[in-house]
Amino acid sequence: MTASVDAPVPRRGPKLEPLLLSSGERAVLERWVRRASSVQAVALRARIVPAFAGIHVPPIVVVARELGVTADTVRKWRRRFLAERLDGLVDEPRPGRPPTISVDQVETVVVTTLEVIPKNATHWSRKAMAEHSGLSKSTVGRIWRKFQLKSHLTDTFKLSTDPLFVEKVYDVVGLYFNPPEGAVVLSVDEKSQIQALDRSQPVLPMMPGMPERRTHDYVRNGLTTLFAAFDVATGEVITSLHRRHRATEFKKFLIKLDKEVPASLDVHLICDNYATHKTPAIKKWLLAHPRFHLHFTPTGSSWLNLVERWFAELTNKQIRRGVHRSVQALEKDIRNWIAAWNTDPKPYVWTKSADEILERLASYLNRIPDSED
Repeated sequence: MTASVDAPVPRRGPKLEPLLLSSGERAVLERWVRRASSVQAVALRARIVPAFAGIHVPPIVVVARELGVTADTVRKWRRRFLAERLDGLVDEPRPGRPPTISVDQVETVVVTTLEVIPKNATHWSRKAMAEHSGLSKSTVGRIWRKFQLKSHLTDTFKLSTDPLFVEKVYDVVGLYFNPPEGAVVLSVDEKSQIQALDRSQPVLPMMPGMPERRTHDYVRNGLTTLFAAFDVATGEVITSLHRRHRATEFKKFLIKLDKEVPASLDVHLICDNYATHKTPAIKKWLLAHPRFHLHFTPTGSSWLNLVERWFAELTNKQIRRGVHRSVQALEKDIRNWIAAWNTDPKPYVWTKSADEILERLASYLNRIPDSED
């Protein structure tokens, strides 16, 4: 006959006296128990203390087993409560080295980065700033990241000097947002001096783990100019290729537009201030074709012309990495790309109103010393 194995009897220590809790303490402990998971450590301690507040006080090991913690944990927080009451259940400041970087040091790094030019350099590096401030390079890097300072980067801008800048912005942007009824709005420009380039040695194709490789030098095989009219509403493009870039070629392009745009529609052309758009021959042609209306972007503001965005797409997807041994080959690839584009054209959506553009410009001017002059 086998002997039955009974569960081990918990070792009993000294008899514990009940903890006396005030109604306020009990309410606080109950509130801590209901806290979110981010402070469950405090909630656990709030469960330990009331376990010893009844008439019959259980042994520490029994409380530990019921709560799923060690007896030492129960003993620790019971003693802390007896000594410091509720304050004893809150974490104490952890030991460790206090911060060594003062607020003044951080401010000095930021102000120096923004307002001081280093000796023998155009901008601060982490090493130079570390030597100047007495801090480590990693500390300088952390400060720069915190305040989003990037001294190694630069951007460009150009302010238009056109005296009619405001009027032209409202005119062009107004065409994007509210095109006239019974009319087509075309964004027009020329991409001149497109080079037919051939590499001096064959291009090595891309392979797994290795990008496409090509020689840095090339052979020039001639130039061409692309005239383009981008339909703001549909994204379709009317184009013409010419070897030269004169008013004569621009007039030929206008004649092509006149033939391709239905005669029942007025034609509003958004152009830049290039001289070939304003010659007497062009003005005479426009007078003979009153349905054509030219709208000029402000001087130095080609970003207002949507066709520039389309030119960028053509450059990135076809021209920049193209290899052409002749102008004819270059022009053929351009025509093929344009034909493919027009099978599924995509208009660009202009989102900035004229007022938003002018407000943004004003914010730039406020950052430039003596801009009011």
